[in-house]
Amino acid sequence: MSMDDSFDEECDYLFKSVLVGDSAVGKSNLLSRFARDQFQLDSKPTIGVEFAYKNIRVGDKLIKAQIWDTAGQERFRAITSSYYRGALGALLVYDITRRTTFENLRKWLHELREYGNSDMVIVLVGNKSDLSNSSRQVNIEDGQSLAQLEGLSFLETSAMENLNVEEAFLQMINKIHEVVSQKSLEAKLNEVTTPKSLQQGKKLEIINMMDSEVTATKQNVNCCY
Repeated sequence: MSMDDSFDEECDYLFKSVLVGDSAVGKSNLLSRFARDQFQLDSKPTIGVEFAYKNIRVGDKLIKAQIWDTAGQERFRAITSSYYRGALGALLVYDITRRTTFENLRKWLHELREYGNSDMVIVLVGNKSDLSNSSRQVNIEDGQSLAQLEGLSFLETSAMENLNVEEAFLQMINKIHEVVSQKSLEAKLNEVTTPKSLQQGKKLEIINMMDSEVTATKQNVNCCY
């Protein structure tokens, strides 16, 4: 698996994913570190929704990851809930130095499972591990236990020190690719066993979940490439 910066190259898949969690847990910096290798110490709260793209090669397939950064503040919940539609994966982020952000994860999990796909890939991320020695309020064992209980992948990251950031996103994207590949295989097998008179001639490789609502909104949000 490797990352490819040739943005204009034709991709095999477009995977939509979202970053969710309380405000100020570091979602925007995780995204900017992954997409552009940038970090802002004075990062301001996200207003509504922003997104970025990253081309990633998995085996012989080129994947365009479209990652949406959703606002963590309550006043934006009604706006951002619609952006879960079509998302194949999510990074569920908390701040290891703020216990409340960890306790609120169940609310975010409920929201993901209510609005998202039933087979959405979710990676639990404990961010700001660079502060673990001085200010940690959530032990790594707590994160591991929750991940095991809810069937999630888990790792701790530091956007500031660029620790495990790439690994978190690539882990999510690789798992999405596994799910999509399995679905595509099952669909092809089903097509083989379905009478031709019932087949609709659909193209199986279109995994992009860019529905009309997201496409229309795309023109009005702040994009980073």
